[in-house]
Amino acid sequence: MTVKTIRLVNEQWQGGMNENYSFGARLLSHIVPPSYSDETETVFAPVSAETKGGNGIDAGETLKEQISAAYNILTAKDPRNVLTLGGDCSVSEAPFDYLHGKYPAKLGLIWLDAHPDVATPETSHHLHEMALADLIGQGGPGSAEMIKAPFDPSDVLLAGLRYDQLRPMDAKVADLGLSYVTPDRLHEKSLPVTNWIKQRGFTKVVIHWDLDVLAPADFHAILPAQPGLDRRDFGAAIGTLKLDEVLRLLGDISKTADIAGLTLAEHMPWDALRLRQGLADLPIFK
Repeated sequence: MTVKTIRLVNEQWQGGMNENYSFGARLLSHIVPPSYSDETETVFAPVSAETKGGNGIDAGETLKEQISAAYNILTAKDPRNVLTLGGDCSVSEAPFDYLHGKYPAKLGLIWLDAHPDVATPETSHHLHEMALADLIGQGGPGSAEMIKAPFDPSDVLLAGLRYDQLRPMDAKVADLGLSYVTPDRLHEKSLPVTNWIKQRGFTKVVIHWDLDVLAPADFHAILPAQPGLDRRDFGAAIGTLKLDEVLRLLGDISKTADIAGLTLAEHMPWDALRLRQGLADLPIFK
């Protein structure tokens, strides 16, 4: 059977060192609409409970092994498209690297996130804050042999970026001159993104959608929507886009270029987690 699309369920959580991302990915695999095409296959990436460190990154060695395993699955299956359901933001590394190797020309990368994820081991110890840096060949030690087809920084667009709240770890945004579109420019229309695709001449794109780009008042299954959290103490930028705005953006992108890869990452279903964890204390579940 020819595999047109792989639905890659990747419960990887070590990039953010938050095991709840694993359950978030598993639940996301039930929420995302099914495909009834014979050319679509669902595959679960291998994820362990280990946290072997390495290269100044929490669970760095474990993450390297898991990303390599996911990449090997994709090369063996050779799909034309990859839908990745994660997991922390580092789940985009293997599929985007695979797809860039498959489509080396005219493939753009849209990083739909409130944060740029361009840190290094000198400024962070969580891989989910370095995922884009790895994909553009600007990551820390170990990334060189892990990413086989790095993107040129000029082929990347940061969409929904809270540029006004960049941190020292985000310095590569300015240093590399990465293109970006702030949320205020996307509330009413998608043109800043679709025009970029047209101007760059991309016929295909990969899209990383960190659900944290959404406003917690509009979408509650994200980290900054944690019940009882004082968001002034969150420590990072908080998204301001609404779900309907992002869905409109994705629809408009799909009319402009083929979406070869789409990642949904960092799903944090607080109500489901609270119910699950609370029920676990009852004797009937032991």
